[in-house]
Amino acid sequence: MAKSKTQFSCSSCNAQFSKWSGRCENCGEWNTIVEEAPFGAGPAGSSLGAVKGRRIELSDLRTEEAPPPRTLSGVKELDRVLGGGLVPASAILVGGDPGIGKSTLLLQAAARFARQGVKTIYVSGEEASAQVRMRAQRLGLTESPVLLAADTNLRDILTTLEAEKPKLAIIDSIQTMWSDSVASAPGSVSQVRAAAHELTTFAKRKGMAIVLVGHVTKDGQIAGPRVVEHMVDTVLYFEGERGHQFRILRAVKNRFGPADEIGVFEMTGRGLAEVANPSALFLADRGAPTPGSVVFAGIEGTRPVLIELQALVAPSPHSQSRRTVVGWDSGRLAMILAVLESRCGIPFAGLDVYLNVAGGMKISEPAADLAVACALISAREDSALPAETVVFGEISLSGALRSVSQTENRLKEAQKLGFTSAIAPKGGKSAKVEGINLNRIGDLASFVGEVFGAADKPTGK
Repeated sequence: MAKSKTQFSCSSCNAQFSKWSGRCENCGEWNTIVEEAPFGAGPAGSSLGAVKGRRIELSDLRTEEAPPPRTLSGVKELDRVLGGGLVPASAILVGGDPGIGKSTLLLQAAARFARQGVKTIYVSGEEASAQVRMRAQRLGLTESPVLLAADTNLRDILTTLEAEKPKLAIIDSIQTMWSDSVASAPGSVSQVRAAAHELTTFAKRKGMAIVLVGHVTKDGQIAGPRVVEHMVDTVLYFEGERGHQFRILRAVKNRFGPADEIGVFEMTGRGLAEVANPSALFLADRGAPTPGSVVFAGIEGTRPVLIELQALVAPSPHSQSRRTVVGWDSGRLAMILAVLESRCGIPFAGLDVYLNVAGGMKISEPAADLAVACALISAREDSALPAETVVFGEISLSGALRSVSQTENRLKEAQKLGFTSAIAPKGGKSAKVEGINLNRIGDLASFVGEVFGAADKPTGK
């Protein structure tokens, strides 16, 4: 019988190689290739092909399954992001920057679940039990019936969970867990993958919901092999800037609910407080109309949110102009600047451009294109947009404005907060909201001329 060959795979993209190298040729990542046993290899090099498996039962697409039961935590923003509550036998991965509030959020959620009769175990691998109790005392959660443990041995943790039979287990964090069956240090790719697999499989088999806390890299991705994100049912990111009190819990994957849903929290001295109306909070510090300030009516998941975009355009003292973006895609900013210069004759050469999304929010939807262009022109021409106006729409490379989804929901949110006018692209479904004067414009050049009267201005600043 031929001897099985050693295989190597990339922990980032799962590409297979016959030998080790420092850089993955498929995805370009460094130090992600690890040694693996060949698939199907068993004792003495046996193969799966030598053993006949059982026949799998098949069903058609008409088979009806009852929706999974859910348990509400009482934290409405968390329940919203989870898709309506906690699902039994589900695995949830929560990532975020160090000190952003992951442990605080999960300890508060554990206390809420425990008060409703859901047996909850909180396992901390990073802090001693006394430290967790101090946090619980500061948050006023000492009377909550949460069971606490501080350990990193995976075998001991699984034995304890099997004996206690909780409905919810929180592991903080997956990078600190270690399995004695894997010969590598805690936090390594092999250990993280093995721990995540064991915990997820155990949760599915026992009907227990499990929450895994994950560290993130400097690029904002959860540290460790990407296969961990494929193992779990839900991946949540806890976002926010240290200088802001706002925190955003965002679902990037959810098998039991909508992805890209967000929950908004405010960091206070008593922990994380829910924000029922994020738009009002993000616009709370907005004063009189100023050049470069524009309110964008966006959609995050199923929720309409009004966000302030701030732009600053200034002469550059350097030979190469700066383009600085916080909370938006820098590549998309470059595209908007190119369209403004090519289609509208408004150059930004020799000018530094700064764009910021107020409140520490991050925007990814293309509907923000028109609001960004409006902020840039407003800052460049030193002309403020009326304070009661919201803007949204996508810009194509031809300069045309493309309609976006959920126009009516965006307008209703704006009307609720006292805005009286909106600028949006032509086309799409007609949407009329009482109290909102909707101005529909077909292309970017018409927008510049109608809103700022700058279509025929000379190209110099």
